[in-house]
Amino acid sequence: MIEQYIPIFVLLGVAIVLALAFMLLSRLLGPYRPNTTKLKPYESGMDPVGQAKDRYSIAFYLVAMEFIVFDLEVVFLFPWAVRFMDHGTGTFIAMVVFIVILFIGLLYTIKKGTLDWDLKNLKYEAITE
Repeated sequence: MIEQYIPIFVLLGVAIVLALAFMLLSRLLGPYRPNTTKLKPYESGMDPVGQAKDRYSIAFYLVAMEFIVFDLEVVFLFPWAVRFMDHGTGTFIAMVVFIVILFIGLLYTIKKGTLDWDLKNLKYEAITE
């Protein structure tokens, strides 16, 4: 039973060794000239403002969840669309129900204002309910 997993362990070992070797080679062969500008904290092209432990807006999390949901939709929808003609009407109906549920979720998030990037108009009281 365990011998079936030997190729996976070998691949994992090779990947770890290669990653460590590339990191070591980069450190040994690449330039390393630290200075105060390079060592300053840097975030998305802007100087950091405030503390790292400051709370994010709830809109950030809602947009992130929206992204994950629609990313998963593509993962399920693409293989189904490729083999659409091989399946019957049952899978078509199941996929329509799946898409409708996701569309209702999209309407909900639009109603809550997650796609409205003007933070003054975001309905925080509706999100926390």
